[in-house]
Amino acid sequence: MAADIPNFTLNTGHKMPSVGIGCWLGPSGGGDVVEQMCKTALEVGSPPARTSGLRYRLPVVTIQLGYRHIDTAYGYFNEEKVGKAIRESGIPREDIFVTTKLPNHHHHRVADSLQESLDKLGLDYVDLYLMHWPQAYTEDNKPIPHDQSPTYVETWKDMEKLIGSGKVRSIGVSNFSIKLLEVLAKEASVVPAANQVEMHPCLPSFELKRYCDERGIVVTAYSPLGRPKEYDGQPVFLNDPDVERIAQEHGSSAGQVALSWGVQRGTVVIPKSENSDRIKQNITLVLLSSENMAVLDAIHKKPGMHRSLLRYHSYAKDGTVLGWTYEQLGWKMAKGGVVVD
Repeated sequence: MAADIPNFTLNTGHKMPSVGIGCWLGPSGGGDVVEQMCKTALEVGSPPARTSGLRYRLPVVTIQLGYRHIDTAYGYFNEEKVGKAIRESGIPREDIFVTTKLPNHHHHRVADSLQESLDKLGLDYVDLYLMHWPQAYTEDNKPIPHDQSPTYVETWKDMEKLIGSGKVRSIGVSNFSIKLLEVLAKEASVVPAANQVEMHPCLPSFELKRYCDERGIVVTAYSPLGRPKEYDGQPVFLNDPDVERIAQEHGSSAGQVALSWGVQRGTVVIPKSENSDRIKQNITLVLLSSENMAVLDAIHKKPGMHRSLLRYHSYAKDGTVLGWTYEQLGWKMAKGGVVVD
């Protein structure tokens, strides 16, 4: 028996498809590639061939096939191409869940930055607007010290003002730890609808997930398959013997197993791929047994596995991430993104 692809309900009452297409394709934005990727993801047509142990199930019942959740950002440099793909899909706007994000260098001009994103997307509203990072930058992209204005609390209060404007349906955050969410909770009038963070079997973040669940904050997992190209082409957990064994058991790929684990534990996943077959494959989930889930929950306990799989940990020689220390971010990590247990 295969699993359905559910929608998760945000604390605003809006429904968010549990599988989306992530649109980060590097600093160039991806150009026509990201446009075609989105068009492929939104494609209407026949479902992929049935595989043993799998059954295709769409995230929204009105369309026979296709993603209905697209995740982009001002800082992905491709909102124009993403918006073009959405508009040319022929799918009613209300059937597509669109997320975009406030860039670090616009923390002091939230409303204007949102409008810029909407203009680029060619849309009247976005379904979810996220603060991409808690760190604020100057207009020329230099980090503003941790305790200087605009703080992430000040930025969040400006985001709260967007509610009721008709330009956003929900607001949330990204890359926020429990430490930062606790500070926000003391000052905010609105609980974030979502928190988008790196999350996969090497970085399951059980404590953060539990914290968000208890407060009605939906967790979105970015890089749910890791980023093999950032590790010399090594897929890290995707070629783990236990993951491969579970994939063989279900007649699926290791990627499908990882994504199914993410959705089954109650997180939204936003994988990216330029390969049309893999785009379709990524939205075809399998129903994992409790034994399968327990094995996947423990992958991070293997030697060298409990870590971030992203390159931004090595950008700064001083071990900071976008200008903040791990302590300031509230991340229990050492240099390189290795989790400190």
